[in-house]
Amino acid sequence: PFALYDCFSDSPFGGSQAAVVSNAAGLSADIRERIARELGLPATAFVTASNGHEIGVRFLSTVMELPMCGHGTLGLVTRMVELGELALDPDRPLDVTLNLPAGPASLAVTSRQDGRPQIMLQVRPPHFRNDHVDTKRLCGLLGLTPADLSDSLPVETAAADFIHLVVPLCGLAEMRRITPDFGGIVKLCHEHGLETIVVICTETERLHSTIHVRDFCPAVGVPESAAAGTTNAAVSGYLLRHAVVSPDANGKVELRAEQGIELNRPSEIHTQITLSDGKIDKLKVGGIATKIAEGTLLVPAS
Repeated sequence: PFALYDCFSDSPFGGSQAAVVSNAAGLSADIRERIARELGLPATAFVTASNGHEIGVRFLSTVMELPMCGHGTLGLVTRMVELGELALDPDRPLDVTLNLPAGPASLAVTSRQDGRPQIMLQVRPPHFRNDHVDTKRLCGLLGLTPADLSDSLPVETAAADFIHLVVPLCGLAEMRRITPDFGGIVKLCHEHGLETIVVICTETERLHSTIHVRDFCPAVGVPESAAAGTTNAAVSGYLLRHAVVSPDANGKVELRAEQGIELNRPSEIHTQITLSDGKIDKLKVGGIATKIAEGTLLVPAS
């Protein structure tokens, strides 16, 4: 059994697409890879075990196995709730552990007023480095010029579950002029040990949004992501680091990112930061997912 979800979107045809394949414990690595390529989505989640509080899962793109996947997690958990594998209590969050090849990951699932599950995944806070990327070359790969870069924020690498080059622009006008050279982006990523190039600006289309995001990921099999949880978690750490956002009196920061608008797949990604002694103690990212299809995959025996 499998289902397809639009993740970080509360309606069909928005956000980033993910497939969830159930009963996948007996599938070989080769069959998992073939299924992921056959479906052709940014992420496919293969469920290998479930006991009501823990889910064994492996995430694959069309070109590689992923250590973690934010939007894939939203599709996965929504599917498990819909199948009755996870039982929600409307009065308190359900704590769930994902058992991944690289180790466990924690998340909390709450029930919205409309009964739909809202998922918040705890991820590793990023650390930062300067990879001394040639900004003229970088801008050329995006179809921009160095004058389009923000004059108050740096180009900087954020490394966590994935490694992202954060590129701040002046505003939406510059964001809309981007014409990416995907082949050149892949080469740049390989040279600097990057996995995505995330372009941001603090000017937004929606009044309630904190940040506008475009994430170019051809190095991991997706030309441009319409919604990326792990990327936005890293971006939130970058924004806090450079005082674009600040904590409230309780040491908490909440952000909403808009992404996918240029792809006509609008999404909304929620990020929550909890600070302790001025440092990130917990970093959570999430949202909701919308099912658009389900059925049965017919595959050869492993």
